[in-house]
Amino acid sequence: MYKNNAKAWLYLLPSVLFLGLFMVYPLVDVLVYSLEEGYNSASQTFSGVGLYNYSFVLHDPYFLQAVKNTFILVIITVPLSTGFALLISLALNSIKALRNLFQTIYFLPYVTNTLAVGLVFMILFKKTEYSEGLINLLINVFGGSSVDFIDGPYWAKMFVLCFYTIWIVLPFKILILTSALASVKQDYYNAAKVDGASKFRIFTKITLPMISPMLFYLIITGFIGAFKAYSDAVALFGTDLNAAQMNTIVGYVYDMLYGGSGWYPSYASAAALILFAVVLTITCINLTVSRRHVQY
Repeated sequence: MYKNNAKAWLYLLPSVLFLGLFMVYPLVDVLVYSLEEGYNSASQTFSGVGLYNYSFVLHDPYFLQAVKNTFILVIITVPLSTGFALLISLALNSIKALRNLFQTIYFLPYVTNTLAVGLVFMILFKKTEYSEGLINLLINVFGGSSVDFIDGPYWAKMFVLCFYTIWIVLPFKILILTSALASVKQDYYNAAKVDGASKFRIFTKITLPMISPMLFYLIITGFIGAFKAYSDAVALFGTDLNAAQMNTIVGYVYDMLYGGSGWYPSYASAAALILFAVVLTITCINLTVSRRHVQY
């Protein structure tokens, strides 16, 4: 028995070392940085140990703006993208002949460079002295007034960011849900039809329960991905997200490390751990809810 255990640990050693070096050690290092008060990057010294960095971050208006933007992005994009993906997947599942073709078409945005898609969205929505932008032209056709979605009011910029984020994540969710729907046994549907069940009842009592694990997976990963949003905002509004009032929590961490207000690893570490705590809390809540509503 001892020899078998030693052999098993020997096989696991590379993975344990990898996880320790690239996951556990950085997490501990971030925790240490977050507790070092008055940290000086040049001399690698600090004046004390405490929770001042957390207090500073939680009272920083730029961080509070980033938290607001991130939560709005999460609350809007995760439910909408998952709902749209489910509707499109149901439609694709009913079109047997062209399913593979439409799957490929819908998946194309996922393999396209994020910044390239951002530039396309900027051209569509940005209002310049030479052009109103395609979206504004459509708004004008229906009698509306032009809106500067990139440099204009906050609600317009948030709309573009949410729309862009949904567009980016939708293809992956469609692919996953289409595969999940295809894995549901046809026997269940045949039995329900024999019993005279309506389409809505079939959907709620058979389809949703059978694909609930995949839905739960997409919701969890959607929350995590939305909380990590940064490149989407950069693609649309440039690198100075604080000036545009469109920064995210990850963007705030980056700015504290490398941006215009950079070289503050203690503040960045505190913000990163706050983000980690928020994501962990929401994930635990989702796991608790899934025990009642997800059928494995």
